[in-house]
Amino acid sequence: MESIHIIKIGGNVIDNSENLYHFLQDFTGLDGYKILVHGGGKVATQLSEQLGLEAKLVDGRRITDIETLRVVTMVYGGLINKNIVAQLQRFGTNAIGLTGADGDFIRTKKRPVKTIDYGFVGDIDEQSINPQNISRLLEAGFTPVFCAITHDGDGQLLNTNADTIASALAVSLARLYEVTLVYCFEKRGVLHDINDEESIIRDIDPHKYEELKKEQIIHSGMLPKLDNAFAAISCGVKTVIIGRSDELGRVKNNEPFGTRLTDHI
Repeated sequence: MESIHIIKIGGNVIDNSENLYHFLQDFTGLDGYKILVHGGGKVATQLSEQLGLEAKLVDGRRITDIETLRVVTMVYGGLINKNIVAQLQRFGTNAIGLTGADGDFIRTKKRPVKTIDYGFVGDIDEQSINPQNISRLLEAGFTPVFCAITHDGDGQLLNTNADTIASALAVSLARLYEVTLVYCFEKRGVLHDINDEESIIRDIDPHKYEELKKEQIIHSGMLPKLDNAFAAISCGVKTVIIGRSDELGRVKNNEPFGTRLTDHI
């Protein structure tokens, strides 16, 4: 079975042109098949403000009304996505920039209204990803770059969480490839001490994860990230790595990179 890296980057890379430049060089250096998934960064917020649109947040989660959807589609699917693709072409990676609507690769369902109406937000289920179509693209020599915009199959674009897209792609493609899912964020990995970048925990399996939660070493914002990671592993993803984008080059050199999550150490 051939291997594939699925890598998700966030705003801390996208918002800094120098960080993005070095990250995309390292991404190009990865061997074999690969997919890049990106969110939006600050640009969508800045453009919304310039257009006089007020960001609506509930419990830290953005409400995507129709005007916001137009902005994030322009920014995520246009400006950011095509800038990343152009940079990757410069480094010799034959990238192709995509939303979930292209090739019917990612079809989601509009989040149902319960106590809160999140607007045009797409939720992923086990039927959302089309692994055969994505595999055809990979085998034709293209490197997909997915932004956080999907569709519902009835002509409606939807804003979808990029972390969730990356995890769903990993799980779906695990039927066809040996998948390593990499989340790049601002820390070097999962840390024993949040204020000490050298206190990195290199390996975590499900048993160790339960211990770290009991000891309150892992809590709050890291919990959903790791819960999703271990859910992906239980569905066939070989390895999930959480690390800092500027150290991605270590993967190619087989050097320790970030925190590696597997079903056993």
